[in-house]
Amino acid sequence: MSSDVADPLWAPDRTRVKRTALAEFVDLVNRDYCLDLDVMDYAEVHAWSISDPSLFWEAVARFSGVRFQQSARTSVKGLDDMTRTSWFPGATLNYAEHVLTARPGHEDDAVAILFEREDGKQESITYGELRVRVAAARTGLKDLGVRKGDCVAALAPNSVETVVAFLATASLGAVWSCCSPDFGARAVEDRFRQLSPTVLLVVDGYKYNGKTFSLADRIETLRAQLPSLLSTVLVPYIDPDAVAVGTVSWDELTGRIEPIAFEAVPFDHPLWVLYSSGTTGLPKGIVHSHGGIVLEHLKTHLLMNDIRAGVRFFWFTTTGWMMWNFLLGGLLVGATIVCYDGSPTYPSRDRLWTMADEYGIEVFGVSAAFIHAAMRAGDSPRKHHDLRAIRALGVTGSPLSPEGFEWVAGHVGRDIQINANSGGTDVCTPFVMSAPSVPVWRGEISCASLGVAVEAFNDAGQAVVDEVGELVVTKPMPSMPVSFWGDEGDARRRAAYFEDFPGIWRHGDWVKKTSRGSYIIYGRSDSTLNRGGIRMGTAEFYSVIETFPDVHDSLVIDISTPDDVTEAPLMCFAVLADGVDEKAIFTEIRSALRKELSPRHVPDRFISVTQIPRTLNGKKCEVPVKRILLGASPENAVSRSALQNPEAIDEYITIRDQLAATTNPSKKGQ
Repeated sequence: MSSDVADPLWAPDRTRVKRTALAEFVDLVNRDYCLDLDVMDYAEVHAWSISDPSLFWEAVARFSGVRFQQSARTSVKGLDDMTRTSWFPGATLNYAEHVLTARPGHEDDAVAILFEREDGKQESITYGELRVRVAAARTGLKDLGVRKGDCVAALAPNSVETVVAFLATASLGAVWSCCSPDFGARAVEDRFRQLSPTVLLVVDGYKYNGKTFSLADRIETLRAQLPSLLSTVLVPYIDPDAVAVGTVSWDELTGRIEPIAFEAVPFDHPLWVLYSSGTTGLPKGIVHSHGGIVLEHLKTHLLMNDIRAGVRFFWFTTTGWMMWNFLLGGLLVGATIVCYDGSPTYPSRDRLWTMADEYGIEVFGVSAAFIHAAMRAGDSPRKHHDLRAIRALGVTGSPLSPEGFEWVAGHVGRDIQINANSGGTDVCTPFVMSAPSVPVWRGEISCASLGVAVEAFNDAGQAVVDEVGELVVTKPMPSMPVSFWGDEGDARRRAAYFEDFPGIWRHGDWVKKTSRGSYIIYGRSDSTLNRGGIRMGTAEFYSVIETFPDVHDSLVIDISTPDDVTEAPLMCFAVLADGVDEKAIFTEIRSALRKELSPRHVPDRFISVTQIPRTLNGKKCEVPVKRILLGASPENAVSRSALQNPEAIDEYITIRDQLAATTNPSKKGQ
């Protein structure tokens, strides 16, 4: 997946770097801590940030203007035990206060949110208007009985009302949790029922790809499954006259207003609950803290992304993906966040590029799948849109192929910094990403984020360079989850991250740390392929297979087990364009894999399928499909409610049965 070419695809300009927030930060720490760091030597700055975490995070808090209502005597305790680290003990603060307090960059007339829905509905909200709306929603939630520590759950889209409701919840010290309205009823129930929410916020429906979907039945079902509810608030999102028996209307909720106020909560007080994919059981409720998220998102947006007041910041996301929470972090620094709700390709494939043009978006974020689809379709956005405002293009969700890097440079803008990054729901931020002073190399993620000690570990728990290993984080960071919801004794959190390498965070990705300090992600380590003793990440396969225009999606599965005495089949499932000659395209793919990767990367079996099962946040279901192919019952292999397309699983059950009838799948395929 890596390029052997040393020349970068994009290189920083020293004059531009000197004007960044990162340069201002380096000047501050040099002056105040008697250091001599060079902003152009990112490796040096990063090494300092992880060598003295206490000083680094104290400096970040000072530089970014963290508003402590009560200060801490120290920035961190327990650095020697990552499972017990405590950040800014004794300090109190509030996330919403950092968004809503009037100050330079957050003036009343500064634009906070630009909203657009796929049917053309638009709205522009200033910081002054946002303050008023949040104050009203906060008053309404108080009137409904919401107090510090209570949970407010929302089945809501990426809209202004959802942002307002979240900030109102946070201002009270209550805990927020949100699911996207396209989640199935069971998926929402599995998440919210764990939390015993006091208030449920819902919309009457949503639009996607030109269709309108009502949520009336799902709302009633959900309310019946949540006995803890005191009230349900209905937002008339599709029909302005929408009503439902036993609910409070949004207008009623926001009809009375008291002056805005912010509950002072401890640094580690729960802010929101995000969720694991939940493909093989109930989703784990991942609890992040007010202070951890405030500090981490200020660091990332200011120092790494150089997003400051007035910058127009967009990421295509639903509320069911942690990138929605990450996008909201732009409000902490006074940016204008651009929220879009709907299909990214409706009514045409260039919908998001049109928005980038019309809104003058400077930092534009999408998924790698979006870029690969545009590349396969032969799109060239810069030919039809003025994209000169874009200075950075963020890509996450899955690894971006080297060809994807080339496509962005050639068809979006040669001067655009490609911010490929990787992190996750667990920390709600990237571990590895780009920085203003670091080049971008084809197929590689530029660097580790400041304050994040990222290594590749071999099986012996040793850090390796230019070898594929487990992605680990060797020092604590503030946005690591404070707990899993309902995890008495903290056993599940410790088991999830700290068991394999005691005291070290194991994230579950295969990664290569290069000798120049960049990173290459090879896919999930729990779905690793092992061919002749050589471990291979699935991302390597997808980077080749999915560059074929006639391949819409793919899934690679190694159905070997520890008991196999011979190499078991490596299987490739592909969703092909209509009318494609299967034999011809699979022959081409075999040849490309052999040439671009190695003969070991050539699957033994190619099978055409209609769908690839994906989780609600878009991840390919490699492990569940492998378990089904090896004979596990579908019920034990995957929770259908955790899938975007639960019906897709049936096709793999049929394939398994067909394979069992014709051959022993524990032997090499034909």
